[in-house]
Amino acid sequence: MKYLFIVLLFFSFSIHAQKSGVFKLTTEVARTTRFASGWIGLDSGWKFKAGDNPDWARPGFDDSSWQPIHLFQDLYNLQQVPKNGITWFRLRLKSDSTLFNRQLVMRIYQTGASEIFLDGKLLHRLGVISANPDSIKYYSPNSLLLPFPLSYNTEQTLAIRFENLPNPYPLYLNSLKSNLEPWISTLDNANEDYMIRFYRTYNNRINIGIGVAAILCILYLSLFLFFPAHKINLYFSLSNFFFALFLILNTININYHGPAFKFSILSVASLVAYLTLFLYCIYKIFNQKHGWIYWSLLAVGAISVPAAFLIDVGLISTGIGVLVLFDILRISIRSLPNNKAGAWIILIGVSIDLIYWTFNLLRGLDILNIPDIDSYSSFAFLIAPLSLAIYLGYAFGITSQSLRQKLAEVEQLSYEKQQMLSAQNETLEKQVKERTSALNESLEHLQSTQSQLIQAEKMASLGELTAGIAHEIQNPLNFVNNFSEVNEELLAEMKDEMVTGNIDDAIALANDAIENQKKINHHGKRADAIVKGMLQHSRQTSGAKEPTDINALADEYLRLSYHGLRAKDKSFNADFKTDFDETIGNINIVPRDIGRVLLNLFNNAFYAVHEKNASTGSAGQHYQPTVSIKTKKLDDKIEVNVKDNGNGIPQKIVDKIFQPFFTTKPTGQGTGLGLSLSYDIIKAHGGEIKVETKEGEGSEFIIQLLSM
Repeated sequence: MKYLFIVLLFFSFSIHAQKSGVFKLTTEVARTTRFASGWIGLDSGWKFKAGDNPDWARPGFDDSSWQPIHLFQDLYNLQQVPKNGITWFRLRLKSDSTLFNRQLVMRIYQTGASEIFLDGKLLHRLGVISANPDSIKYYSPNSLLLPFPLSYNTEQTLAIRFENLPNPYPLYLNSLKSNLEPWISTLDNANEDYMIRFYRTYNNRINIGIGVAAILCILYLSLFLFFPAHKINLYFSLSNFFFALFLILNTININYHGPAFKFSILSVASLVAYLTLFLYCIYKIFNQKHGWIYWSLLAVGAISVPAAFLIDVGLISTGIGVLVLFDILRISIRSLPNNKAGAWIILIGVSIDLIYWTFNLLRGLDILNIPDIDSYSSFAFLIAPLSLAIYLGYAFGITSQSLRQKLAEVEQLSYEKQQMLSAQNETLEKQVKERTSALNESLEHLQSTQSQLIQAEKMASLGELTAGIAHEIQNPLNFVNNFSEVNEELLAEMKDEMVTGNIDDAIALANDAIENQKKINHHGKRADAIVKGMLQHSRQTSGAKEPTDINALADEYLRLSYHGLRAKDKSFNADFKTDFDETIGNINIVPRDIGRVLLNLFNNAFYAVHEKNASTGSAGQHYQPTVSIKTKKLDDKIEVNVKDNGNGIPQKIVDKIFQPFFTTKPTGQGTGLGLSLSYDIIKAHGGEIKVETKEGEGSEFIIQLLSM
């Protein structure tokens, strides 16, 4: 009854072209209108003119010279209608009392941009019209209901300012390229209209699909960020990203046309990217090789993007989708023996999806006529990604269950190993105690041995010093002995002269004896000084610093070292030179410790030149062994240089010479502690010792000490 009322209502205000050019609402629906589901199509009675003039919207404008036109047809097929630019359309209406208090709405299908005027008043602006082609925006409201305040029993003028598409789009055949179709209906009927409800429901479902795809995209991306090793989650995320982009572009394509046909191309490209990544993921999760079928589908996908200029976008999208679904179905069936449960999940979802899109494709090819099939397309879009999500949930559950089992096994093994470790720990503790005791004994023995070695080094140094002192004492003792014998002879002669009464000769002999006695006293004191120096070197001291003449100390130990080596080896012979800075004065040092350092450096230098002399002498080469010492004042420091012209130190061992127990001397001739102890003594004085050497030419040890 409701629809019968709507039909009878529109019988009463259908448009009829009168001879006067005024369109009245009559009951002659069949002859003058296009009627569809309660909508009246304003298809006839129009006049049009190319160009643009705001006055053409006024109801009083004279349009008698304008050309008549029937709107509900492809405008590109009409030679008189310009293919681009602005065109005006005018239609005069007059309604009767049947429209009193009836709220009317308008729906427009168009492929351009338009402005709707009623009696010169702008009602609606659909898109943007501009003389600048770059500023034009094409818009088709489709399901949008536009208020249409038509008065009853009043002649009114409906004017449409329209700008068509600059070029036909798309290029495929059997498709409407350009149109302008205004329809009117009552608001009650429009709300019940199937197409309005379809568009609304379709948009809502598409929005749901976009939301689901976005959630899956974020979910898979999060999984990838937390587990970068599972790269397939990244592919899942990208796949759903392109799926969401495809759905978004689909909603744009419903309302935008013309140059916005780029949205259709992007839509196909997004769909191809989505299906390609989705298929790649299916191959990966089922461990299938990418054969010729896979690469063929990629080639078809690549070709389908430019093909959108020639073939319907919906037909391309459905076709490539069906091909990919067929391949996923094939992969799922092949994977049933190895991954039965998981393959069944994908197989069921893909089968449902494949059946739907196959029927949709057949409808698009006009092979089957299935009404309302598009109503379920938004749900069909979600079947494949949701099937994959269910499979991943299932796979995650299987993995989680496996991990729980392994965790239980690990816990059991951990308990058993804990028991084993407890037993092993007890054994190890006993072994550690035993070995610790042994190590302590070894450490004590090592420390004792080290102390003995250090003492041996000190004794060796003392022995060398003693030999030098003995050699030094020998010289004044020889003078004392010789002058004592001479004095004995002089005293005997003086006695004889005194007996004979020769006083003058006796006095002369007495004077000679006195001179000899002075020399004996001089050399006796010299021997005494040498002995005191030896005692000072050997006695224990508190290690306190005292003002010391570094030049005298260096000269004394240089001679003691030389004579000590001469006492040990009669064949030893070398020159030694001194270059002392007399401005140095006394410095605060521990004389005994610095003397030991100098003695060690002199001994090493004399040893080096002696070794080189032995080797060059056997080779018949001329070589003069020389050791020199030099002191000089440097601001707040003094520097002592001990230099020799021996064989030098090889570069590979220069960094080791100050290490304890490291020596280049043959076994039994050195302990390796001399330079180590010297290094410690100089550091204890706040100084620095370093070496400069050149292999084959000699070495120079440089000591720097504070002068204060």
